Amino acid sequence: MEKHTKPSSPPALYCRDSLRRLETVCADAGLMRRAGAAAALLAEDLRAGRSDAVLALAGPGNNGGDALTMATLLRRQGVAVTTVFIGEADALPADAREAYQQFIAEGWRLLPDIPVETRWSLIVDGLFGIGLARPLTGREAQLVEAANRLAAEQGCPLLALDCPSGLDADTGFCRGAAIRATHTLSFIAAKPGFYTADGADHCGQVLFDDLGVDVESSDIPADGHRLDRSMFASWLTPRKRNTHKGTYGSVGIIGGAHSMMGAALLAGRAALKLGAGRVFLGLLDAQAPGADFGHPELMLKKPEGVFDTELSALACGPGLGRSDRAAELLEMAIASAAPLVLDADALNILAFDDGGLQKRVSQREAPVLLTPHPAEAARLLDLQTVDIQKSRIHMAQELAHRYNAWVVLKGCGSVVCNPEGKWWINTTGNPGLAGPGTGDVLTGMLTALLGQGWPPEAALQAAAHLHGQAADDLVEEGLGPVGLTAGELIHAMRARFNRWIAGKA
Repeated sequence: MEKHTKPSSPPALYCRDSLRRLETVCADAGLMRRAGAAAALLAEDLRAGRSDAVLALAGPGNNGGDALTMATLLRRQGVAVTTVFIGEADALPADAREAYQQFIAEGWRLLPDIPVETRWSLIVDGLFGIGLARPLTGREAQLVEAANRLAAEQGCPLLALDCPSGLDADTGFCRGAAIRATHTLSFIAAKPGFYTADGADHCGQVLFDDLGVDVESSDIPADGHRLDRSMFASWLTPRKRNTHKGTYGSVGIIGGAHSMMGAALLAGRAALKLGAGRVFLGLLDAQAPGADFGHPELMLKKPEGVFDTELSALACGPGLGRSDRAAELLEMAIASAAPLVLDADALNILAFDDGGLQKRVSQREAPVLLTPHPAEAARLLDLQTVDIQKSRIHMAQELAHRYNAWVVLKGCGSVVCNPEGKWWINTTGNPGLAGPGTGDVLTGMLTALLGQGWPPEAALQAAAHLHGQAADDLVEEGLGPVGLTAGELIHAMRARFNRWIAGKA
């Protein structure tokens, strides 16, 4: 079979129901044979230079059939393969049963458990695929834990076929035991769960094989997409020479209560470094200085003074606090005519308000953009944080619908969603972003783009993608992820954004 496994997946993402429809359309295309062949080719690459046996774990469904087909092909090539099978042959789906019968007909033996004191060149997970919607228990969980332990102890690759067993392919949530793969070979189309929540920690390097299925030509649309620069590239245009600071907007940021002034300063500095023409900070702290001597270009005012300024974009929330005055300022922000970014304590006040603020947000004529982390999203939806993490895409859609807003649900694999429910997953970024102030930087970036006339969808896509890319650039320089700071992120973000505009990155 022609080798067409690719090192990364296309941007289109398909959920379980759509994938099942694709499989039905292609039922006569010999998909299991192709999947097994693709897995065998990749297995040979991953174990190159090692003579130890391959351990294949085959489950009770079509994923097990893929593993059995792979094991058969590898054995024909003289590779030592130990195959552990859990399930009942008579209960296998038709294609998997055929793979099982072929394996047995060639004289190979299936084992009920992993042999002890054996070294492996590769472990292949074919236990459960995209259809699993329950926690793994008993023997299933034991096999998963044993595979993870052996791969770690022996330093061998652990390849998951189509989806790591125990990982929800739609949501990226692990309900319990789950394979922690070094590589995942995704068949037909990429799955959203690979790129958000627990997916990044369990999939390893994602490779892709379409098995000869032309997904783009089918009448089954993608459920969502991975974010990439092409989605907002038309806005990455060089500045004209004949311009002035007024060309690039005037933005306001409301926040900075006592002991939290740094949050507003970070947001303001980020807005400045991403090109906003003028940046006004409305600081609540009665002892706030009259200037930011680290960045004197910022204009510091009392919050009411910012509202008296003609603004092209406004943000409310960084370091805002939850005082009565903070709530009054949020009301003023919602009543303003500018595109509005709500973050941090603005979201917390909104979540607990019973005076109609939520309705006023949803009825605003100018765009509203929300940037919650999972705990803030939980408060906005009156749920628990774990509920948000179990279904990040759906929860981002629910927020967008309820508040008639553009939303980025932050976290591992931030989910961007528009008011109509269309969604994207951002795959840039790293654990260095799990630190103080990085969300404030994102708010400043987003406000700057809105202030320069970017539409809300493109602004949110670009800010989320650039935010993560800047963190990745810092890691490349050895400045993270451990100890990466929000202030460093601002400089990296500016450098990357200018390279994008210049077409140099």
